[in-house]
Amino acid sequence: MTVKSPRQSSGPNDVVLVVEDEPFVRLMGVDLLKDAGFDVLQACNADEALRLLETHPEVRVVFSDVEMPGSLDGLGLAQCICQRWPEIGIVLTSGHRIRIDMMPRDGTFLIKPYDGTVLVRTIEEIIH
Repeated sequence: MTVKSPRQSSGPNDVVLVVEDEPFVRLMGVDLLKDAGFDVLQACNADEALRLLETHPEVRVVFSDVEMPGSLDGLGLAQCICQRWPEIGIVLTSGHRIRIDMMPRDGTFLIKPYDGTVLVRTIEEIIH
């Protein structure tokens, strides 16, 4: 699915980190966000995401699956981000609903399968 956005070009403040353990789902999200004009980094789990965040201070939003293998799931990753990088916006996704009290401050939740237009609009709102 291609999502067209009125954005002309991405700037240094428009970097999104996509965290998803399923390669096909991750690539779909990455392509969707690149087509919308964002610069995109990708990670297959929370540990890789944290390493990228330590070396890429330009990341403005993390878009992460909730259910992932590894030392942290998406909710744990979101909590860590809130503590270490409170300026980074968080969008979580899952095929299962989660309780609102499980979400981090100001986080957004999108149920899978998510609508690409809604994802792009949500990330644009967080950045701007």
